[in-house]
Amino acid sequence: MAEGDFADRVAGVAALAEPVRRDLYLFVAAQPGPVGRDQAAAGVGVARHTAKFHLDKLVEEGLLVTEFRRLTGRQGPGAGRPAKLYRRAPGEVAVSLPERRYDLAGRLMAVAIDEASGAGTPVREALDKAAASFGASLGEQARAGRPPPRSVDGSIGGLCTALATCGYEPRVDTGVVTLRNCPFDALAREHTDLVCGMNLALVTAAADRLDERLAPRLDPDPGRCCVVVDAR
Repeated sequence: MAEGDFADRVAGVAALAEPVRRDLYLFVAAQPGPVGRDQAAAGVGVARHTAKFHLDKLVEEGLLVTEFRRLTGRQGPGAGRPAKLYRRAPGEVAVSLPERRYDLAGRLMAVAIDEASGAGTPVREALDKAAASFGASLGEQARAGRPPPRSVDGSIGGLCTALATCGYEPRVDTGVVTLRNCPFDALAREHTDLVCGMNLALVTAAADRLDERLAPRLDPDPGRCCVVVDAR
């Protein structure tokens, strides 16, 4: 996870540690439509100016969004100014340490199930194909706009940057890249062969797009991802 993304997620979650702010967020989220400041203030039992302050802070943190609408239904001159209304933001805010990416696993598995259902491909084969496609896109993004690396060290750096965005926590030691974190840890514990195959397909495709001298392989070890990458 990029440092900026991590800071944004932590700030969003931390905003809910303040009791009034948390109550306002839960109140707004529970309503069938956008709510105004007066309704929110009455709903949690605080003064209107207090509600305004905390609601706007929740907007700043990306937890709520606003819209403007006349609540009376009147139009034209004399109808008054539109009211500022609040509703829950559509995006997700979550922090896990170490980083987990079950959302990514879910997307890859959904793609695999669609292909297996439509084309009759074995599910595991379809999952490896979906993971490889995603890994290839990571490798392409890491390579985009950069000249081909002259040294394998440059390729390793590009691969580490790409895999870090998915939470793998890559580390380099004497030409070997270890992935200190498995983003799919809970799944890997229960479905080891399936998830390790998915990891290997993803990392291999990313490495292939960067440099043929990078050779991912399975090397399971407790406490880290099952894949390591050698530099030939």
